[in-house]
Amino acid sequence: MAATSYIAETLGRRTSRGFFARLRGGDEISYLITLACTVSILLIVCLIVYELWFNSQATFKTFGFSFLKSSAWDPNADKYGALPFIYGTCVTAFLGMIIAVPLGVAASIFLAEMAPPKLSNILTFLIELLAAVPSVIYGLLGIFILVPAIKAYLVPPLKSVFGFLPIFEGTFYGLSLLSAGIVLSVMVVPFIISVSREVLLAVPVEQREAALALGATKWETTWDIVLPYASTGIFGSIFLALARALGETMAVTMVVGNTPKISASLLSPGYSIAAVIANEFAEANGDLYISSLIFMALVLFGLTIVINAIARIFIMTTQKRGS
Repeated sequence: MAATSYIAETLGRRTSRGFFARLRGGDEISYLITLACTVSILLIVCLIVYELWFNSQATFKTFGFSFLKSSAWDPNADKYGALPFIYGTCVTAFLGMIIAVPLGVAASIFLAEMAPPKLSNILTFLIELLAAVPSVIYGLLGIFILVPAIKAYLVPPLKSVFGFLPIFEGTFYGLSLLSAGIVLSVMVVPFIISVSREVLLAVPVEQREAALALGATKWETTWDIVLPYASTGIFGSIFLALARALGETMAVTMVVGNTPKISASLLSPGYSIAAVIANEFAEANGDLYISSLIFMALVLFGLTIVINAIARIFIMTTQKRGS
């Protein structure tokens, strides 16, 4: 028993000395600091979800999930429905992605596979600068440059060729779902290019060399070998851009028209979740009015979190395959 207690006491002293030695060396301190930072981020996210859920209870108890299916929006009569805003958010984001995805993927292929390294680095730097431009600048450019150009050069041929389709019916006054979708495409295409380029560069060089050694051309190697290998990560970049498009506020608010109605025509004005929160939250009076706006913020937050998580999974899968 005496020998056992002596051994235990000796091991305890050594463990204590080892801990304090690591503490003096900074290992334990750095570990505790980084752990605290990580936990604090998780706590902040949980706190945001809790606050949004708690402050939206009035709407949930009054309307339930029918709030998401209702088209009514009349603050004077305390009637609220999120469907026009969900529709506007989805239509503008979907239209922006239709335009941005082909442009972004094609540009990333050129920068990663076709362009000389120096030119690729310069263009990538400039494209990343575009991603840092404030959204209000895109909104101003959309109002003063893009909307007049759409009205003069894009809408007339669209109506003359596809005017029989419901999506191009009606009169175009400038501020519309189409304008918001095009502005969003300009805003999110730098994200697709930047992330997709990094994903393509993560494809092992051996894959390219093996295809070229078998007699494949540069384009055949890119199309048949590199793109399939990096497809998961490219989908991840698309989902990241989609999350940005869904949550965009200022640029969309300035060009979408801010009209809470559902219209099949892209030439008609609309509204988005982020835009209605930005426009009406400061002037909202009444618990039910504020709660309805917060409920829509909760829906948008949850949708963004899910899309970002899917994008990260796609990108990590491609990077692991490349390594």
